[in-house]
Amino acid sequence: MIAEQLITAGIRPTAQRLAIAEFVLRSTAHPSADEVFDAVNEKFPTISTATVYNTLKLFTEKQLLKQLHLRDDRIIYDPNVTRHHHFVDVETGEIHDIEWGAIDVCRIQELSNLDVEDYEVVLRGRRRESE
Repeated sequence: MIAEQLITAGIRPTAQRLAIAEFVLRSTAHPSADEVFDAVNEKFPTISTATVYNTLKLFTEKQLLKQLHLRDDRIIYDPNVTRHHHFVDVETGEIHDIEWGAIDVCRIQELSNLDVEDYEVVLRGRRRESE
């Protein structure tokens, strides 16, 4: 299944790419390259950080991942490439997807001198305890 996904995207499924894809494309988290390396390195100890970075770049170019800047100064990777927003929990650092239609952004067309091609809303706060 993962190998077919890579082939469909025009990516040769090497052992290293498959190991990275198994972790990052099946994740609901939004891992950094270092987190991907740490997870993959446990099962594939010969993998290099350069391979991880290059593979994440390739997956992003082939639109299997989105690169985001939501955590401090680190780039994270999102396997959900459909349109959606994010909620960042300021206590835990966890990032949660929010469905596109859950947030209504209005009056974008009224922004003068801007030709908006795309947008994403990032909410920050704390998750409430279940009542």
